[in-house]
Formats: sequence, C-alpha cells, structure tokens
Amino acid sequence: MRNTEQFSAWNGAEGAAWAAERETEDRLQAELCGRLLEAARVGSRDRVLDIGCGTGDTSRMAARRAPEGQVVGIDLSAPMLQQARRAAAGLDNVLFEQADAQVHAFPAAGFDVAISKYGAMFFADPVAAFANIGRALRPAGRLAFVCPQPPEDCEWYVVPVAALLGIEPRPQAVVAGYPGPAPAMFVLSDPTHIDRVLAASGFTDVSIEPLHVPHRFGSTPADAADAFLASGPTRYVVEQDDGLTWEAAHARLTASLEPYAGSGGVLLPGAQWLVSAQWTGER
Repeated sequence: MRNTEQFSAWNGAEGAAWAAERETEDRLQAELCGRLLEAARVGSRDRVLDIGCGTGDTSRMAARRAPEGQVVGIDLSAPMLQQARRAAAGLDNVLFEQADAQVHAFPAAGFDVAISKYGAMFFADPVAAFANIGRALRPAGRLAFVCPQPPEDCEWYVVPVAALLGIEPRPQAVVAGYPGPAPAMFVLSDPTHIDRVLAASGFTDVSIEPLHVPHRFGSTPADAADAFLASGPTRYVVEQDDGLTWEAAHARLTASLEPYAGSGGVLLPGAQWLVSAQWTGER
C-alpha cells in the first residue's frame, strides 16, 4: 500500500463509522449513483471497475445494469468492504477486493469502464493513479467519477466547520480559518486541475458537469453530529483545538444542524462535479 495515511484512516474509526452509517442506500445516494452510471454509459455486458467503492452501493447498481458483465469494487477499507460483501449477497457478477488503485496490478485492458463516487480524490499521486486506472481500461475505455466542488461551495462542509471554529458560516472565512491544509477530499475541486490531471494521465474528451445533490448525514441532528465527528475534516478541527472538548464540539454541531433536520433526516445542500473522460491508451 502506498496510500498509508488513507489506509490507516479507512481501516480505523473513520472506516468503521462510515460502514455503520451506510447500512442502507437512501434515495439521495441512489440519485447520485444513477447520474454517475449514466455518465459512464454502463451497458449490459460491460466489465466495470469501481474505485473507492466503500460499502458498495455504486457497485451493486452497476452490477444490476451489467447483468451479463462483471463489476469489481476496490477500496482501502476492510470494514467498508465487509459491509459491501454482505450487502451484495445474491449478486453473482460483483466482487470486492482490498487494494490501492494507485499501484494495484490490474489486468491490462481488463475493463470497459471505471467509475468512482467520492473515491478518486484521495490519491497520493493523482496522475500516477489515473494512469494506472487507465491501463486497466481497454482502448477508448470510459472513466466517470463524482467529486466535491470547492469547499466554499459545499454547505455540508461550511456549516459544521464554522460551528466548530465558533464563527459565522461564511464560506471564505471558513476556508481561511481551517486549521491546516485544505482537506484531501477537495484535491480535485478545481475543474482546471481536473483537466490537467486527466490529460497528463492519458485521458481525453473530458467533461465536467455541476451537480447539486443533497447529502443525508443522519436521522437527527445529534446523529449527524456523530457522523461529522467521525469524519476527517471536522474531526481534525476538534483535534487541533485543545480548548474544545468532544462534548462541546458535539453540542455546537447539533445546534448548527437543527435547521437542516426534517422528516427525511438531516439534509445539507451538496455541490459535486460529475466528470467523464475517455482513455487514449497512450500512457
């Protein structure tokens, strides 16, 4: 494994928390997965590689769209893959592997399409990772992934971070006040950078479409606060503030999330990029 920092996170508390949170696939995730699979043009006989598959919701949807094909989901997180395998029981055209997409020895030209929902942002070397994924695709194979837009455009990031920092949820102030480098999940938030990375990796015909699918973080504000405290960026803010206890952080988060609670749970506006490209086979 080259991505040792991410490997540790997703095989520890963070991976376990997300595995528990993703027990069921809700409507919002189904909508996002559907848009992703449409952009990837997954067909009935396609061989599909799902990068950073997590608990496997996208892999399962892809497997149903490719009943005569095969889906391979890979992820760093053992807890999430365990959940993915349980949820995929009964689907005989999907399997899951623990692997690092940046260095894994995929079969050359073994797939027709590669997809990723929030899994393509965490590579230590994005160009090397996408080139490795590209070599796993047949010539003219397809790539499609979803990643966040810039942090200042993501209310699900601005609101909880502002609450923990004790400031008004003004996007630029939150970005400036974050106690460290920008979180890894925003590495691909700049479309110009996405273009450069994919071109350098051997992809062409890049399309970047904005989406605004909300995120559900729990049934109640308290549940949502638990979810945020288990995730990287918000957890990091608490860890960097010696004067902020976990109890106080939970109270701040719960209060800030009250306006977003409803009968469908705690929903915060989302802002994503839907990216698609074609492998040239030249790198």
